[in-house]
Amino acid sequence: MARPRFLPDNMTLLLVAVVITASILPCTGTVAVGFDWLTTFMIGLLFFMHGAKLPREAVVAGLTHWRLHLTVLLCTFALFPLVGLLAGPLLTRLLAPELYIGLLYLCVLPSTVQSSIAFTSVARGNVPAAICAASASNLLGIFLTPLLVGLLVTAHGGQQVSLDSILKIVYQLLLPFVAGQVLRGWIGDWIARNKSWLKFVDQSSILLVVYVAFSEAVVQGLWHQVPPTMLVTVLVVNAVLLALIMLVTTLGSRRLGFDKEDEITIVFCGSKKSLASGVPMAKVLFSSGSIGMVLLPVMLFHQLQLMVCAVLAARYGARQDEVARAAATESGGD
Repeated sequence: MARPRFLPDNMTLLLVAVVITASILPCTGTVAVGFDWLTTFMIGLLFFMHGAKLPREAVVAGLTHWRLHLTVLLCTFALFPLVGLLAGPLLTRLLAPELYIGLLYLCVLPSTVQSSIAFTSVARGNVPAAICAASASNLLGIFLTPLLVGLLVTAHGGQQVSLDSILKIVYQLLLPFVAGQVLRGWIGDWIARNKSWLKFVDQSSILLVVYVAFSEAVVQGLWHQVPPTMLVTVLVVNAVLLALIMLVTTLGSRRLGFDKEDEITIVFCGSKKSLASGVPMAKVLFSSGSIGMVLLPVMLFHQLQLMVCAVLAARYGARQDEVARAAATESGGD
């Protein structure tokens, strides 16, 4: 029997298992150093394969729908950070400083790719536009996310984005991505035929980074600094943030005159945040001791957006099917 869409997916269950493992058996010493080298390699491989996978043709073809793409990008890299900043005076009283920095980091991440496209498809939205919008968001995120982290996180007591961090972004993320794009003509078909391999690299790199990050955080007393009540507070804040963004994207797209298919695309691409991009970038941008706390809001938001969007996509899809059936009935009656 198929698993209900609102239940956690396998990746979420694996993330929970990794966090529990790191809490009980954290890696330390030479083992931690070895894992750190391994995660660096896996992250480079991940961005290389994403570069080889990204269809340039889809991006070029989708650029003609510039109003939709601009709307999605503004939601992702302007609306989200603005909400995070405006809520700062309240959230800094409710959350530990590292958790608020984690929330700001969540706000500057790019949109997801796979799930944005999948939910848009289920909801009967504009799938070609979703492919372009999500791909463009991830590509620009390689540049915009570190820039926004430097502007927002540093201003709120976080560590500065140093020249070393910028160089790490270049050689750990950007260069592998560009290399994948350059070699796409030779290996793109192989990547397309072996999506399970890309998924394995994707998930493995995330799980490794989370394990190493939480091991370091546990050794430094993470669970003494974050009581259960604060975890619940982070979850509630994430829920309010997601609800607000989805409301703004829904009403805003209608106000701007987009049709229903484009509205669906804007809602699902503009309200999502990428765990796959967020975890590797956090390893580059933040110190090892703070990554665990920074990633908590990101991981909680990831599961929340999957559950909410699964239900919403099904409702959108059912409504679109009803409209299509009604239109078919009317045309048949004529």
